[in-house]
Amino acid sequence: MANRERPLSPFMLGQTYRFQITSFMSILHRITGISLALGGISLVWWLMAIAVGGDAYAFASRQWSSPLGMLFLFGFTLALVYHLLNGIRHLLWDAGWGFDIPTAYKTGYAVFVLGAIITGLIWFFALRGAA
Repeated sequence: MANRERPLSPFMLGQTYRFQITSFMSILHRITGISLALGGISLVWWLMAIAVGGDAYAFASRQWSSPLGMLFLFGFTLALVYHLLNGIRHLLWDAGWGFDIPTAYKTGYAVFVLGAIITGLIWFFALRGAA
């Protein structure tokens, strides 16, 4: 009996579970929520640097304008827009709209596409205004 190999779970073998956009978006919604909470802490740091002024503000400005700071801000913007749009999608679900599978997939892809477009527009106009 001890030598008998027990079968692995079908989930572990990848036989029954198939990738679904709805589960991916649910996980991503949680990740972006946590990211926004952590990003909010850095926003508070920036606001405190503005309030203090002088060297603190100069340091914060250098950090945000560095390539790593700009990447962080872009990611924060993308997370914010995605989380907002997916939150609206969840509110529509709460109202009873969009629960059927075809609509859920269409709105899921729409959140991804609109999130990318809106983030791109925000950064296009922000960089255009800064120049």
